[in-house]
Parts: sequence; structure tokens; C-alpha cells
Amino acid sequence: MRKKYLSILMLLFAVFAFSSCEKFSPEAPAEDEILDGPVEGLTYGQTAQFLRGDIAFNSRIFTAATGLGSIFVASSCGACHAGDGKGHPFTTLTRFGQTDSTGNQFLHIGGPQLQNRAIPGYVPEQIPLGATFSRITAPGVTGLGFFEMVSDADILALSDPNDANGDGISGVPNWINIPSYVVPATNAIQQNGKYIGRFGKKAAVYNLLQQTANAYNQDMGITSVFEPKDVFSLQDIDPEISTQEVLDVVFYAQTLKAPIQRNQSDADVIFGKQLFGNIDCGGCHSPVFTTGLSSIGALTNKTIYPYTDFLLHDMGAGLDDGYTEGNAKTYEWRTPALWGLGLSPKSQGGQFFLMHDGRASSIEEAILMHGGEATGSKQKYQALSSTEKVALLKFLNSL
Repeated sequence: MRKKYLSILMLLFAVFAFSSCEKFSPEAPAEDEILDGPVEGLTYGQTAQFLRGDIAFNSRIFTAATGLGSIFVASSCGACHAGDGKGHPFTTLTRFGQTDSTGNQFLHIGGPQLQNRAIPGYVPEQIPLGATFSRITAPGVTGLGFFEMVSDADILALSDPNDANGDGISGVPNWINIPSYVVPATNAIQQNGKYIGRFGKKAAVYNLLQQTANAYNQDMGITSVFEPKDVFSLQDIDPEISTQEVLDVVFYAQTLKAPIQRNQSDADVIFGKQLFGNIDCGGCHSPVFTTGLSSIGALTNKTIYPYTDFLLHDMGAGLDDGYTEGNAKTYEWRTPALWGLGLSPKSQGGQFFLMHDGRASSIEEAILMHGGEATGSKQKYQALSSTEKVALLKFLNSL
């Protein structure tokens, strides 16, 4: 009888303990409140590679013993992309050395990126005398695999270099030289041996392999078979990271889910979306694309809503840093995707740091910094009533 009584007590205790844990355990955040996570539809093998890439991207911290430096910016991928989101001013990058399409004139002394940290025994770089420079806040990395699958033809269809339609907007692609290890897409369009860039603040990077190999090399001072040049000695050295790990991180970036819009049925959000179109913000921040055929089935023929046109636009003198990349002018910037915008503070210490260098501390402040081709839309925003502005900002914050 005593054993039976004790068994009942133990069973009741176990039930109580389980229910207490359920009660006090924090709820998992909603999918639309986080940026990380894989796209739907990955195979078992693809999921395994995604997880390897996730560990390499978010958990691998490099040291001098594992290849870091000698000079560097960060010791891990996640240091600049917390939660796969935008970077913080503390992790801002500095690029220097190019003022026009003739190319970077400071590659022989450390360009294009400033490595502002060093392991013991080495001295961090300083911006060379006479070099123009620009500070760059790391972008969010979610949904980028879909960007690779947007066709060149669709991007060119939005280009209007001579403003033929008279709307004041004349976006152009950044035609770039691609490194030898990058294989162009089968439907890629080229012009004089150059291809359309679509990644980076100036659209000076072709695909995620180039982006990842550059980041390991320029951000962490780590060489690979793709980028073997040591950023300190400027000599080719043996790879300090395996090719498989680089490819795992590329796959991770390719298969991160797209940000999910929140509060889509809210009346203000719906009204704000209408206003977004009315004041011609969509002239640059094109809402929708359809991806083409991909070797990753989960990315094939998907409708996405990134709010970008991948093109360069004249943003006015206020945003002219005197530095550029590829064929872009110093005052031209690639239209940043707006999806994930409202979640930016989650990776930026609880507040916004927007525009290419994080100079804007709110969405409205970022709007008011627009110049050049965006002047008309900015003026239309300023002419909105306070109620309309609230609705528009609520829509943008929902992205």
C-alpha cells in the first residue's frame, strides 16, 4: 500500500513539474518576429548543410591560431550580422580608395577595406593619406538566396538610364568584373565582359560565393582557395579555412528564409502600403519579383516581396561619400531591400541605424535624407498629413 501511495505521489509530482515548466517556459517567438531560419522545402541533405552553415556562421569564432588576422575587422560572421540582421555602428566597415570607374588606386597598400583591428604584435591599418572612404553598416542576410534567382532580364526591365518615362527616376545596373572562381548564371546578361552586380551597398558583388569569400578575407583576414591573398602581406598563402566550410556558409546564406511581413491585415498598414505607391516609393523599392529555376528547389519559381530593384540611383550630394565601387558613381547607391526593416532594432541594440552607414536613427529620418532621384518622393512624403505619415511609417515598420 505504501509503495502504491509513493508511486501516485511521484506521478503527481512529475505531472506538476512538467506543467510548471510548460507554464514558466518562455514562448518561442513568432516566425514573423525573427529573421533566422531556413526556407521551407529543403531536403534532408540540404537541411544538414544548412545546419552546418548555421554553426559556421553564428558559432565559429576565429582566433590567431585558427587563421584570424593578422589584421581584421571581426572574428566571426555573426559579430556583424547578429540574428542574421543588420549590423551596429560598433561593427561598421570602412572602405577606401576608389573615386570613379577607373578602379581602386590603393589596392597595393591595403584597399579596398580598412582592417581596423590586429592580433598582438601587429598594427591595425589606417586610411592612407589622400584616400576617400565610406563607412558601411553590415546588411541583414536573410532572403538573399532569392536575390540570386532574380533574372538579369527582370532587373534590366526596371532600368531607365535616360528617364524615358519622365518620372525623375533613372536607375542603372552596376556592371562589374567577376572573379575567376565565380560562374555566371546560365541566363546571365553581359556587357563588354561585365555582369550585373546585385549585392553590397553599391551592387559591386555578383553572387553569394563572392560575397562570402570576400567577407572571410576582408573582414576576418582568412584566406581560402577562392581568395588566397593575405590582407597583411598581400601575398598568396595556403587556405586557412576549408572549401567545404565556405560552401556551407554560402548555402546557409542562400537558404535563409525571406523576412515575413507582420500585421498585414491592419487597416493602417494597408493604407500605408497604398500611400507607399501613391508617392512613388515603388519607383526604386520595387515590391515584387518572381525567381527563376534554381538547383535548390525551395528557391525555384517563388514570388518574393523584397522592395528593391537592385539598381543604382543618384541619391544626392548629402549621401555622396566620395568613394565608390565598380562603375557606380560616388553618389549612387543600390536600392536596399526593405523587407526585414521593422525588425532591424532587434540586431542593432534596440534602435534603428539606417542608410548605408547607419546615420539615420528612425525610418522617417532615413526618408528625409533621400535626395537626388528620390527628392520627389521625399517631398510627397513631407506633404502628407500627420495621419497619413503615421500609416506609411506603420506599413514600413511592418516589413
